[in-house]
Amino acid sequence: MSSPPHLRLGVNVDHVATVRNARGGHHPDPVQAAKLAIEAGADGITAHLREDRRHIRDNDIARLKAEIAKPLNLEMAATDEMVAIALRTRPHAACLVPERREERTTEGGLDAVGQHNLLAPIVAKLGGAGIRVSLFIAADPGQIEVAARLRSPVIEIHTGAWCDALANGQVAAAGAEFARIRDGAKLATNLGLEVHAGHGLNYETAEAIAALPEIVELNIGHFLVGEAIFVGLDEAVMIMRAAMARGRAKVPR
Repeated sequence: MSSPPHLRLGVNVDHVATVRNARGGHHPDPVQAAKLAIEAGADGITAHLREDRRHIRDNDIARLKAEIAKPLNLEMAATDEMVAIALRTRPHAACLVPERREERTTEGGLDAVGQHNLLAPIVAKLGGAGIRVSLFIAADPGQIEVAARLRSPVIEIHTGAWCDALANGQVAAAGAEFARIRDGAKLATNLGLEVHAGHGLNYETAEAIAALPEIVELNIGHFLVGEAIFVGLDEAVMIMRAAMARGRAKVPR
């Protein structure tokens, strides 16, 4: 059996901007954090430009695109404003996510089934501009099949329910959620989609999910920024890379 694909790590710098914005000014700088994460082993940088600009701002996105040496993944709502910004900025990738202004963070996956007609022209427009489109969805067969019909080359599986169940000691629920992720990743791969995963991941859960060979990228932010308070961002990224490598080593060869 051939080796599984390299498992990429995308580091989300949103919450470096959250800390900056709590006091105003320019410190800490999410672009500096992105460069540090790349030096420590990140394969790319993710940033979510929300409609209310609660953390990442327009200038952050422009600077990230101009200054970092690795791919930029722009998380964005499926709106005309965000599509225009993506077309102007031309990030490597754009991950379409659901967005509600009252939520603290992205609480669930995109409803690709219910929003097919809204998403179809956006996926086509971004793809036509050379931007790699990803849909942030639950590991639900119906959502995955619609993602394939929309010709989105990538999906990112929402891992939040699994991580929450583990954190709350809900063993049966966690097992069921992990099985959904595993089966969803296999289905997506069989449909020709590239599979990423993210939301709520820490060292332990990243190690566990790294053992799924169909998943080729993890996007992790809040946990790494939190860990950076104690050990520094570069050390947190290196520890995460080691955890992912341990998980990948468990894949049968």
